[in-house]
Amino acid sequence: MDLRQLAYFVRIAELGSFTRAAVALGVAQPALSRQVRLLEVELRQTLLVRNGRGATPTEAGKLLLEHGRGILHQVERAREELGRVRGALAGRVAIGLPPSVARVLTVPLTRAFRQQLPQASLSISEGLSVTMQEWLSTGRLDIAVLYNAQPAAEIEIAPLQDEELLLVQPRPPGLAEDPPPPPIPLREVAALPLVIPSRPNAVRMHVETEMANIGCRPQIALEIDGVSAILDLVADGAGAALLSRNAVASSTRPSGFQVRAVEPPLFTRLCLATSSQRPATLTQQTTLALIRQTLDSLNRRR
Repeated sequence: MDLRQLAYFVRIAELGSFTRAAVALGVAQPALSRQVRLLEVELRQTLLVRNGRGATPTEAGKLLLEHGRGILHQVERAREELGRVRGALAGRVAIGLPPSVARVLTVPLTRAFRQQLPQASLSISEGLSVTMQEWLSTGRLDIAVLYNAQPAAEIEIAPLQDEELLLVQPRPPGLAEDPPPPPIPLREVAALPLVIPSRPNAVRMHVETEMANIGCRPQIALEIDGVSAILDLVADGAGAALLSRNAVASSTRPSGFQVRAVEPPLFTRLCLATSSQRPATLTQQTTLALIRQTLDSLNRRR
């Protein structure tokens, strides 16, 4: 299998168009079509369906796309390892972050990465923990920050930090920020309408488990998979939420919310996850240390 043909196919499948892929790759469209056709002949499979709107992968194409991303990523890692022999910290590192973490970590982490690894490139994706765990397995990600990561044979997990979940409600008009309101019993939280992510979100599963331990269950007003949307709905009066302080601080108007501790406290654990099937390169190891250092620095400023 020709790696160039595979790279062409992956880019076409991702962009959904031969025309857009030709522009992105700097390759003439007839040459691009010919290379993909040669790949289809070699594999004896139709990989792309051409139509008036572009090109979409067939079932065989979807399977090759999943493997192809991992294969191309492995090639990049091999180049990085060869670069390391020359003493350079180079290559590409792909990181996955939960949305609430991405909003506060992306900018300072990118700044630190550019300072310490100027010859390397960084890719950051947002996603749910379950999805990012799959991306680690397929090679789409090198590193993922996960909430309450579950042990699995294909990934290695290291604790990063514990985050307390707080009850988030709209701040009543005219209410000063100090003093902070007293903690609210978890049983009372269960009686409130909650705007909460859908299963199998790690925060959702943790909240349900802790409430079940005291014999109650959450009252779900809305299921929303997105921190920004949850906060917008809370501000609009749709219900309350259980989020970390980082999530609230990353909103466009954190002063518009009142946060209360929950009694007993609800904690979720942030973990660093890497693939156990692919040894981390030196560049990836340096990036892991940068993630820890950047989070520690952010915590000290709070």
